[in-house]
Amino acid sequence: MNETLEEMARAIFKSWFVDFDPVRAKAVVRREHPDWTNAQVSRAACPNLKPEIAELFPDRLVDSELGGIPEGWEVQSFTDDVEVIGGGTPRTSNPEYWGGDIPWFSVVDTPADGEVFVIYTEKNITQDGVDNSSTCVLPVGTTIISARGTVGNIALVGVPMAMNQSCYGLHDLRGHNGYFLYFATAAVVETLRHRTHGSVFNTITRDTLKSVRVVAPPNALIVEFECIIGAMLQRILSALHESRTLAALRDALLPKLISGEIRVKDAERFLKERGL
Repeated sequence: MNETLEEMARAIFKSWFVDFDPVRAKAVVRREHPDWTNAQVSRAACPNLKPEIAELFPDRLVDSELGGIPEGWEVQSFTDDVEVIGGGTPRTSNPEYWGGDIPWFSVVDTPADGEVFVIYTEKNITQDGVDNSSTCVLPVGTTIISARGTVGNIALVGVPMAMNQSCYGLHDLRGHNGYFLYFATAAVVETLRHRTHGSVFNTITRDTLKSVRVVAPPNALIVEFECIIGAMLQRILSALHESRTLAALRDALLPKLISGEIRVKDAERFLKERGL
């Protein structure tokens, strides 16, 4: 289910912000009906979109340094509206910095295909570990991208967490909830891969991210996009939390069942008491 939901969200992002399908459809209708209003063109060209969304798309493409882009949209650096946040590692020799309740992301914690969010990490640190290193606690909705070693892995922060220095956190400065930026980051990774002509790029720097030119849609359209896919991604996040809860129950109950410490009926009562 998670993979299907992510594929749906990616398809919408690609249609709207990469292929510009609504713009191209409106351009065709506009050529056929030059005297129609924007509302009329929108209804005819984009019957599957809500009218208020379809009307946000222009009805023609214009030339730019990136080729044809929707009229009124801008070309800018990827980082123009993005805060790039560095990570860090608390001293491993100090046990007071480790084993706390703050997840600490490294590339091994990258979510599997379709999971999008990271809600659990192999290692946790303490608040003292955060205070005495260059890492910081990232809020939910931050995109993490691995920048060294295994490069180009991305994840959405599902619970507040810190990260190591091999990653960057990306925070949308426009006030959006981070979903658009997550998919935009995935598109940037593809751009960087094409730029290297199929070879593996081994590092991403702040300058690397700044050098990527992207098409910036209007904020109103980003808001509508995030409203649509927000429900999809929240279902993914809820499923991940539920799966983790069930896995914890399995790990707690299975050894007791195998050893005979508790019986099946006891396990059933245990689950009912927790509403499962």
